[in-house]
Amino acid sequence: MNKILPGKLILPALSLLTVCSANAAKVKTAKPNVIILFSDQHNANVFGYQGHPDVKTPNLDAMARQGVVFNRAYCQNAISAPSRMSLFTGLYPRTIGAMDNAHVETTIIKEVVSIQSSFQANGYDTYAFGKRHLESGADKGWTNNQSHLDNESPNANYVEWIEKEGYADAFGEDWAAEFGQFPNGNSKAKTKFPTAKMGTRTSKLPEDKTMEAYSTLNTLDVIRSHKDGGKPFFCFTSFYHPHQPYTPIQKYLSMYDITKWGKGTLYNDGLQMPQTLHQPANEIPPFLENLRNSKTGIWCLGLAAEDEQLYRNYIGSYYALVSEIDARVGEIFAELEKNGMAENTIVVYASDHGDFVGYHGMIEKAALGHNVYEETLRVPLMFFWKGKSAVNFKSDDLVGLIDIYPTLIELVGIKKPTLKYDLQGISLAKTVTKKKQTNRNYIVSENWSQASVITKDYKLGIMLDPTTVAAKRDYRSYGNMLFNRKADPYEVNNQINAPELAATKQLLFEYYADFEKKISGVGKTEMANKSSKK
Repeated sequence: MNKILPGKLILPALSLLTVCSANAAKVKTAKPNVIILFSDQHNANVFGYQGHPDVKTPNLDAMARQGVVFNRAYCQNAISAPSRMSLFTGLYPRTIGAMDNAHVETTIIKEVVSIQSSFQANGYDTYAFGKRHLESGADKGWTNNQSHLDNESPNANYVEWIEKEGYADAFGEDWAAEFGQFPNGNSKAKTKFPTAKMGTRTSKLPEDKTMEAYSTLNTLDVIRSHKDGGKPFFCFTSFYHPHQPYTPIQKYLSMYDITKWGKGTLYNDGLQMPQTLHQPANEIPPFLENLRNSKTGIWCLGLAAEDEQLYRNYIGSYYALVSEIDARVGEIFAELEKNGMAENTIVVYASDHGDFVGYHGMIEKAALGHNVYEETLRVPLMFFWKGKSAVNFKSDDLVGLIDIYPTLIELVGIKKPTLKYDLQGISLAKTVTKKKQTNRNYIVSENWSQASVITKDYKLGIMLDPTTVAAKRDYRSYGNMLFNRKADPYEVNNQINAPELAATKQLLFEYYADFEKKISGVGKTEMANKSSKK
């Protein structure tokens, strides 16, 4: 596929899923196409369909109304690379050895059969547009890939494209809001642009030059190139945002009144204050507490506590980035309808992990002590297959990104690949098509510092790493965390020592022991051994 040049973008509409396609040819291939629409760091509550009082997501709301929503979907590690590699391999991070964002080179990650490789082996063209953040076997099997990052796709990427289009400085200013570098890797942006507090800045890029536009335009090209049938396609459309830096264009930022806290309606009377914005900092794990108290650097939450405008800038910018993604999703659905391909294309929307968006007074996801909170662990997960998936069905079953691989291969009817380690998730295909329950008792999310065991009403956070942090408190000595989510949905009351919950705590520890017994930690052990030899 030739790299496309941007044209005029379709403006978002409220009902793009129902665009009339009476004149469009009914295009079918032997197998259905698959598009995974994947954002980075999208808090699962930040959607109109979830009843959010401020955020505007008309196209994703339409997808939810006409498809299947999993309200209790969780990532298997609330850090980008491990979460994504788990999704694409169908294996838990502990099995492949991806417990943090560090480079992973284990025996098992070299041997895995990625989801795109499975589709490719069954006659699919496979595409990836935008950041993948995958390694080794998890990143094999692409017919064509064009990343936002030049190190992922050296021959065709957003950085190269935006420089050729003449907007490198505008993008460099966005990038500098967090990373302090221009896209070509030099550091002149560090002095050219002032520090962007909370990583927030209004982008000067045109609407058709953003990273979200790049992923979308390439996806539209794939749809058009397959409109006459032939080989089916599997497309991973990756949106960089709403991950930091929080740099929306003015069009979307102007949808939100960031000048004050208000009632939180859709009528621009101010943003609703997150309920736990001012939770005492000493009630959260040490690393997060340190960030809450800091008045220096980009994540200057101590300053934001004194000047709430910094919080409003961040939260409003985050919502604006979500609204741009929503508009791009609408364009993709419109193109499917226009080309008569909606009935033969499975569309998934998901994200690798969440963002605090001000809850617990926190920003982004932090990196230590965050792998317990609902804001970072719970992710959006939606399926839409016109005429095939259930309509307006909301499932409260415990599910995870680990389940996407087995679900999709069952939905399209291809064979599960021969694997040394079997897929560790479960297929949700019958939930998507027939509303069948999964009946999981628990699900686990685990990174190098903290594991969480999640049940219908409770969550146990287990501290794993003994690293000493800046607060000069041993991280593990902070202790474990237990939340009664039914009575305490915002997770502010740690009841790890509550006598009345002793039996519940024991049960959740038993679930974690069961998880460790059933799910191999071969990769985790291999990585630990390599680290100890350095």
